[in-house]
Amino acid sequence: MSVAKVTEITAASKKSFDDAVSVGLKRANKTLDNITGAWVHDHEVRVSKGKISEYRVRMKVSFILKT
Repeated sequence: MSVAKVTEITAASKKSFDDAVSVGLKRANKTLDNITGAWVHDHEVRVSKGKISEYRVRMKVSFILKT
């Protein structure tokens, strides 16, 4: 039997929401083993001078704990 854990992370990108998700998963993969999925909980943009300057996502990442 396996046990999963969920952790919440926030990631940002100047390109897009998709890139912010990729950045977050790439970083999470450095410290978390056995990532099985991610759920994007929230989207947010930062605006500077009337234009989008940064895309942010808050997501929950699931991973299987080793026994």
